[in-house]
Amino acid sequence: MPRKIPKYAQLEHERRFLITQAPELSGVAFRLIEDLYIIGSRLRLRKITLGDGRDIQFKLCKKYPSDDRLSVPIVNTYLTADEHAVLSELPGRNIRKRRYSIVSSAKSLSLDVFEGQLSGLILCEVETASVAELESQVFPDWVRREVTDDPFFTGGNLAGIDARVLVAKLSSLYDRSD
Repeated sequence: MPRKIPKYAQLEHERRFLITQAPELSGVAFRLIEDLYIIGSRLRLRKITLGDGRDIQFKLCKKYPSDDRLSVPIVNTYLTADEHAVLSELPGRNIRKRRYSIVSSAKSLSLDVFEGQLSGLILCEVETASVAELESQVFPDWVRREVTDDPFFTGGNLAGIDARVLVAKLSSLYDRSD
């Protein structure tokens, strides 16, 4: 039986990995992403600024719960700067990161280098058009520890933790070997 997804939603096929040693990023273009996870909801308000600071996009996103570890229903709505300003007044928790697009073995990986309270955290994400394509991916040597199934590394959770909690989690993972 085909999977039912909410109206207007699309399936996002994605895997996430914790990175301990990132490749050289100097000279690699990035986007600055500022997220507000709105308290009491599954909504994320996003501002994306290209590295040169000239091009800015605004989005409102909702990810739906899913039993499928690799595919999540998601809806994005593009906003104007004024709409973003209104919604940014809602109570929420912030995350700020630089997203680098790395091309490796004919696929594109997103490397998120977090700032602020999450400084030191680097996550790699790969998104594909299908689950089959996602499962068949071969990754560079520096992509090792998958955290797709670990709810700790979801944006909504990360927005609510501080540096102390992050350090404790990372220490517990590294203590189990890498």
